[in-house]
Parts: sequence; structure tokens; C-alpha cells
Amino acid sequence: MAKIALFGATGTIGSRVLREALDRGHQVTAVVRDPQKFTERHTNLTVTTGDVLDQVAVTTVAEGQDVVVSAIGGGDGPGHIATIEPAAKSLIAALRPLNDKAPRLIAVNGAGTLRTPDGKQVRDKEGLPEFVLQIMQAHSDALDFYKSVDDVRWTCLSPAERIEPGTRTGTYRTDLDDLIVNADGTSHISCEDFAVALVDEIEKTHHIGERFTVDS
Repeated sequence: MAKIALFGATGTIGSRVLREALDRGHQVTAVVRDPQKFTERHTNLTVTTGDVLDQVAVTTVAEGQDVVVSAIGGGDGPGHIATIEPAAKSLIAALRPLNDKAPRLIAVNGAGTLRTPDGKQVRDKEGLPEFVLQIMQAHSDALDFYKSVDDVRWTCLSPAERIEPGTRTGTYRTDLDDLIVNADGTSHISCEDFAVALVDEIEKTHHIGERFTVDS
């Protein structure tokens, strides 16, 4: 059983990570801005007030945890885009004072920088809306920052090209920086199976200091 501090627990992905972790018996501390608006209840769930950009608050909640999960992303509204890279920097800065007692950090990243079969990147696809490109750039900047960090144990997890709420099958495929595509050229994973992969990484620790991706 792991002790997990979760930022972004109210989001589309974060809420699935929360449920998956709780269903497996892990202890989760959901860090939210307004606990009164957080309705999830579970015997293994603690809800606390905090802001991912408040380094002191992050350090406090991270102490004694095994893993800190950041499900901060731009997919839940335009106001979240500007938080993606600053959140990465805040989390790393907050974990550094804990030294060798610092928990692992697993951060949800985007699919935009994954290599496609033609040697380009997902974000090079024609016709992508400006809002989507902004999210992809923010995640790219965050990933570049994480790659510069060698004193905190971090992992980034990127989804398939298309991720949406769906069915939990419990199965998925993995790669590092290459987009995984099906025979018909599509790339897809449900939020539920993405959460399965993330919690599997918490339990099995395969990717320290690198980004990996999953596809159904």
C-alpha cells in the first residue's frame, strides 16, 4: 500500500487516478483548493487544502508520502494551461528540501511531443485548434524542464493521441517517446485505462527520470 498525494484530483484524469488508487487499497491525500466542494468519500482518502503553486504547502503535504501525483493539465479549461509548466517547477522546488526522503513525482504530460510514424510529432498534425496547440506547448515546456532535473525522482506519463472517458479494460501498451498506433493508424486510450497505467507505475516503478506513453 502506497501513500499518495494527488494534485488535480477533481479533473477528468485525476478523478480516475483517485478512484483507481483507492480501489487498489492505497492511501490517497487529495490536495484541493476548496475541500467543501470535493464530494468524494472513502476510508483511505484524506482531503486537504492546498495549491500546487504554493511550494511551502506542497512540501508540507509531500512529507511522509511515497508518491506525489500531478494530474494538472489544460484539458479541463483555458485557465489551467498557464499552470502546467509553473506546476512542474513548483513541485520539483517543493520536493528538493526533503532530500533523500522526498517522494517520487509522477506527472501527467501531453501527447503533443510524441514521435509519429512519419518522424514528426503529434503536434505537427495539420488543423489542430489553437487551444490544443497551447496545451501541447505547455506540456512540452514542462517535459523539457523535467528532463533537466536529476536530483528528484520524476516520471512523466503521456496518453495516446486521443484520450477520453470510457471503459476500464485493465490492459494497455507502453512505449517511451514514440506514439503507439493501431493497424488502422489510430491512437486511443480511455481515461480509466490511463489511470490503471499510472497506478501500475506507482506500484512497479519502471520509469524513473523519463517519460513514457500508453495506448489501449
